[in-house]
Amino acid sequence: MKIAQERIVNDWIEYTLSNNTGMSVSFLNYGGIITKMITPDQNGKLENIVLGYENYNDYKDNSNCFGAIIGRVAGRIDNAQFNLNGQEYNLQKNEGNHQLHGGETAFHHTLWEAAPIHEETRVGVKLTHTSPNGEGGYPGRVHASVTYWLTTDNDFIIDYEAESDQDTVLALTNHTYFNLSGLKETVGQHVVTMNSDYFLELDEELIPTGKLVDVANTPFDLRHGKSLEEGFDSTYPQNLIVGNGYDHYFLLNDTDQPNILVEENHSGRTLSITTDQPGVVMYTANGLEDGLKLYGRMSEKHLGVCFETQGPPASLHHKDLPSIVLKANETYEKQTVFSFESK
Repeated sequence: MKIAQERIVNDWIEYTLSNNTGMSVSFLNYGGIITKMITPDQNGKLENIVLGYENYNDYKDNSNCFGAIIGRVAGRIDNAQFNLNGQEYNLQKNEGNHQLHGGETAFHHTLWEAAPIHEETRVGVKLTHTSPNGEGGYPGRVHASVTYWLTTDNDFIIDYEAESDQDTVLALTNHTYFNLSGLKETVGQHVVTMNSDYFLELDEELIPTGKLVDVANTPFDLRHGKSLEEGFDSTYPQNLIVGNGYDHYFLLNDTDQPNILVEENHSGRTLSITTDQPGVVMYTANGLEDGLKLYGRMSEKHLGVCFETQGPPASLHHKDLPSIVLKANETYEKQTVFSFESK
């Protein structure tokens, strides 16, 4: 197990975690951005399975949020405002009248402190950042840490921890776009099995209406496995509204098994995801434009799929959903495990 580091530009450092099976994960201390993830296919061939820019300077803006830590609140906040303890907070608007992924001072635009960690069966890097009270309009001074781990068993683990000195709201996630084919084709043939009975309906501006929709008899019923292409080709209104695909919050059922399984038959790669978050936004890169120079190929629509495990920001306006309120001096502690195998 090894940790390597390389200075990229200015104060950006790229860390690479690697194990003895050939798997490695590379990421920047800027935004915690995962730049590459190398895993073996069924024949032992090592390939990159995530989307990232060829030119690292393109991460400065990173409007697609490739590989990044997202916060303070991942997802869209309706009208960029919320009420907490009887007080209204107005946030930066960066998507029409709404806020997306934390606004302009978001965590994916932040240079994090980094500390490597060596253990017997895993290596990691702990990233830490303190967001001052009032940054982006949010209350509370928030101290956050995100630790990336790679184990000897090809598990990539993300541990999130945070505390605030005031009551605030917090919903952290990671925005990596996976493509288990090694980026040879779009993710249409990826088969996703998800332990979820309900998803959140979206309006025309992609804001959750608060309505939980039963997945039964819809393209959102992934309980027994479904190719993503079925959602791309569907005429179901909720697939059409996001640009032919998925960009929705799924409530996850309580289970001792992995919450999500992703399979790609050509490579034989499988990805299982286990999380203690209440749900996940599955985004199938419906808005990814053509012509971006990515590491290994040019971009195109549906080239990746994100599994943004998180609490729902819609709970700020719809009270029957899992809350994202973090009480003063309480600890926010969440984990998501991405486990890789090849058949």
